[in-house]
This record gives sequence, C-alpha cells and structure tokens, in this order.
Amino acid sequence: MQKDPNKGYIALLGWSLNAIEAAEKFDRRYIVVAPEWAEEYCRKHEIPYVSWNFERLNDRSLEIAVTLKEKGVNVAIPLFEETVEWAGAINSVLLDNPRLYGQSLLLRDKALMKRRAQLGGIRVGIFEEAHDKEDVVRFLKRVNQTLLKLDGDPNDPIHLKAFDKAGCLGHRVIRTPDEIDAIPDEEFPVLMESHLDGWEFAVEAWIHDGKIAFLNISEYVTLGYSVFVPASPELERYREQITTQIEKLIKAFDIEFGLIHPEYFVTSDGEMYFGEVAYRPPGFKVFELLERVYGFNAYQASMLVFDPRSTPEEVAAFFPKEVVDANGFAGCFGVYPRRRVVSRLEIPEETEDHPYFESHELTPPLEETVTKRTAFGTHWGLIYFKGDDAHTLRDLLKHQEELDFYV
Repeated sequence: MQKDPNKGYIALLGWSLNAIEAAEKFDRRYIVVAPEWAEEYCRKHEIPYVSWNFERLNDRSLEIAVTLKEKGVNVAIPLFEETVEWAGAINSVLLDNPRLYGQSLLLRDKALMKRRAQLGGIRVGIFEEAHDKEDVVRFLKRVNQTLLKLDGDPNDPIHLKAFDKAGCLGHRVIRTPDEIDAIPDEEFPVLMESHLDGWEFAVEAWIHDGKIAFLNISEYVTLGYSVFVPASPELERYREQITTQIEKLIKAFDIEFGLIHPEYFVTSDGEMYFGEVAYRPPGFKVFELLERVYGFNAYQASMLVFDPRSTPEEVAAFFPKEVVDANGFAGCFGVYPRRRVVSRLEIPEETEDHPYFESHELTPPLEETVTKRTAFGTHWGLIYFKGDDAHTLRDLLKHQEELDFYV
C-alpha cells in the first residue's frame, strides 16, 4: 500500500508475521526490529528491517533508540511482553519523554504494577514478593489465617506468578506446603497473590490522547484453554463498570496512547478486582478473532493509536461501534494432548462437523511422548470457531476439553 509521508513512521518490536502483513497493508511507513535470525527472511521479502537482540536492557540499549531516531522513526510498538521495556526506553528518546521508560517498568513488573494500581484506588487482592520457599509457606499460612480458617479446613489457594513473563507462563496454584517443595529454586523471585473467586475476563482497550477509542471484553471459557469475542450478554452487562475501571487504570498508569490488555475478576456481588495489565497484544490470537467479527485489523489499530501524528478524527473513523457492529461471536480453543503417548493428529468428527467450526492450525506430533506440563504449559495449536450465539459457542469451547485431538 502507498505510504503517507505525513503520517508516523513506526518500528515494530519483535517478530510477528501477522503484524508485518498488517503494516504492509497500512498507510504508514514501518520497520521491523527483530533478532538477526529474521534478517534473511526480511531481505528475501523486502521487509524493512533492523537487527537487534532483545536481551536485558544494558549500556548499549540507547543505541537502538538512536539508530531508529536517525532513520526518522516516530514511535516503537511492543508486540511481545519481552519488548515492552524496550519500547518504553526507545519511546522515551523518540518522543522526548523520559517518563515513558519508568511507565514501561510498571507495566512489566507484576509487583510494582499491583502497587501502582493500589495507589490509584483500584481493588487488588493481597500480594507479596517471594524470594524463597519459606516466603511462600509464610504467605500461604497468613492468607488462610486472615480468612479465619480452622485446623483441618482445606486451604484457600494462592497463586504464584513470574514477575515479568507473559500470560500463564510460570503460573502455579498452590494449596498445600507439599506443593511448595516442587517449585525449582531458579523460579524465584516470584509474585504471590491471594485467590480471587469470580468471573475472570480480559479487556483490549485502544487509547488515544488519554481516552478510550475502542474497548473489547474478551470472555474466558477456561483460562489457558479458550476465549471468545465479543463477550456474552451476561458479561457485557458490566460494560459501563468495566469502562470506569479502565479509565481509572489509564489515570493510575498515566497512559496517553497505545493498547492495553488488562485482566479482571468480577465477583458474584458485582465488585471488580484488578488482576494485571499488559502493554502489548493479547495471546490466544484475540486480534485475529476481533478482525473476524468486526472487520478491522487490530495491529493497524495499534499503529494508529501509537502514532503521534494520528488525528482524533482518523481514530474515530477507524473503529466500529463495540458489540452492535460485531458480526457474530468468534472464539478459539488451545489444544493440549490428554494422553502421555501420542502418534497422530486426529480432529474429532463432532468438532469438524459443527456448523461453528472454521479452521485449525494443529500439526502432526513431532514426538510420541508428551512432555509433562509444568504449571500452565504452552498449547499445541488453536482451533477457531465462529457463530451467531454466544452460549452455543461457550458450550462448544468448553466441550472441546473432553475430546482427544492427539491419539
């Protein structure tokens, strides 16, 4: 597509073919910042590219910001959790706003993030950092003491999460001191938090000039397994409350532009609790699901709200109206083999024959033995569904958990 020199020049941090494809078809100049293994592909397909390895930020970190600035780049967009900090560091130079780097650290470190949310008057559960197993034992005891548990009562679980990994990576649920022994020492330090009973959901909010341009509610059917958009009418009922929460979040974290992906819990009495927030696209191909029902490209949406040269009129014209403009419901299911030994991929007939079934990206197994999942593992691929009824889709996604795709 013809690039408009009057609009922003954008750096995409991290490797994502879907993001590159979206940038190709958008009216802004772009450059991909990715590790050196991407170079050959970029040269072959004439993709504008600069090589950079996203190790920990160090003395050389300024180098990439200066390189991009010399090329005339206006803003950097993080595509993955590991590039959020880099985007903050680079944008603080490109946009001449040193605060952006500090903000990115808050959006990376789950303990700092919870503290900042709390300072902004946002409800969070009880949380602490753990440096070793003894800290976890103490926290488990203290949480259950607070809940007035008696001897012999089953413990309320606590959650352990890596400080700076994406999504479910490194997430463990701990109920007994015995389970604490199984945690390898190298996983520390971790964030510990109390369990929140409630309906967990996620939000994707595109922000421009400090205001919400588009807000999607993603409904989890089972965390780590399945999600669909837009949410069911039961969850959409809370849209007004959710919007208020996101506005609080924008204020607490001082967010002027970009895409945020927070997770919340709503309790049976309608209270909202903040889980965490990410400053990058969500996992589980939610961007692709959104395009399926709304027709807009969510990567282009991010380029639009990150671009300092975008006008409010252009942003308003880009986004459809939430929920009412959606053409049905789209969801996906992440497949984990249910057997210890598998030899082939076999899509169940009832899945493939369902009118809501669209496609899958599962591949035949490379090995016969399925590695044991530690905590929340990585799924083997996704299956996509789309249909007119939220409840049919939700039940269908739930039912997939009982089926074998690898036999």
